[in-house]
Amino acid sequence: MKLQQGQVWKCGDTYVRIVHLERLEVGYKSASDLRFTDGKHQHTSKKDFCRLLKGATLLAPAGKNLTDASAKGPNVSAGPPASGRHNRPAAADDPTARDDSAPLD
Repeated sequence: MKLQQGQVWKCGDTYVRIVHLERLEVGYKSASDLRFTDGKHQHTSKKDFCRLLKGATLLAPAGKNLTDASAKGPNVSAGPPASGRHNRPAAADDPTARDDSAPLD
């Protein structure tokens, strides 16, 4: 999960907005509605904050729709191609590849 400042998460009946994000600490505001007028500022470690978000839902920013891939964040890769091979040819398939075991003249 990729945390970013300004993200809004729905945790049960409450909403949580990240207001300050550091390497090891998160400042957030929790409230009962999306206006955050009755919200309370809190600070915690990033580890505890991720535990708080377990099972929570990331809400889309105004005017944007999140797909499954974008909700998971940019650090989720699709994995290797289905064939299990990379896009470059293997050395055995490359006619210009040199055989180092052959004696040089």
